[in-house]
Amino acid sequence: MISSPKINSPSLTQSIIKLLRWDKPAGRLILMIPALWAVFLAARGKPPLILVGIIILGSLATSAAGCVINDLWDHNIDNQVERTKNRPIASRALSIKVGIIVFIISLTCAAALTFYLNSLSFWLSVASVPVIICYPLAKRVFPIPQLILSIAWGFAVLISWSAVTGNLTYNTWLLWVATITWTMGFDTIYAMADKPDDLKLGINSSAIFFGDLAKEAVGLFFALTAGLFAYIGSTNGFNFIFGLLWAIAVILWVGQYIDLQQKNQELINYGQIFSQNVWIGFILLLGIIFGN
Repeated sequence: MISSPKINSPSLTQSIIKLLRWDKPAGRLILMIPALWAVFLAARGKPPLILVGIIILGSLATSAAGCVINDLWDHNIDNQVERTKNRPIASRALSIKVGIIVFIISLTCAAALTFYLNSLSFWLSVASVPVIICYPLAKRVFPIPQLILSIAWGFAVLISWSAVTGNLTYNTWLLWVATITWTMGFDTIYAMADKPDDLKLGINSSAIFFGDLAKEAVGLFFALTAGLFAYIGSTNGFNFIFGLLWAIAVILWVGQYIDLQQKNQELINYGQIFSQNVWIGFILLLGIIFGN
């Protein structure tokens, strides 16, 4: 009797790595970027290295907790969506109990790092937790859930800036708005890939909300982000290096907008466009660092 070959199931460690999205670093880095924007802009390009390290570790721990709580809330939705059906909890590679344990550990690591911050940064960190926990539920009741994610992303700016200066200034809020518009842009692109499944399941997204104008909305969000960064650079007296790197970022955003205009939607690689925003974010970060 010939036995059928065994299919190797992922190990516990591999499943946890996938749960934390450490196998897909783009999503982890893209949260870290606004935090680093804020640290370097607030410190005029020269923040304490230990603070930079804390911000990096904090963003990794926070984004990990966000991924886990997202998968816990959505485990009965993710298994019906092509892009997410193989996520560990949705595919039953990990139990909900293990997911809760990993979430608590991730949030505890993030919380431990906040004790190195000042009082304002600490309480801003506390205020961000309900937003992180509730964001995955927004798609069920709120027409533009990506806006909630953008606000959660915006906390990275507020926490990091206040960690440097102990207060929030006009420049802080400019960068906060730029982070929100940038996040709305790239996450609407991300939502476009899931639009058919989201419509079938009856859940909300910015791609559905904007409908046929979704591409134009993305272009507008990126244009606003570019304009806000130009204004930040101007008011802070940044040099030509910032201007050059800002121009490169704008060219890449224009290229993304053109890519989205293809009539055959199946030819659009939404994931690649999303990931390209990580590089754009780092280009702008270099502009902040060397533009001072």
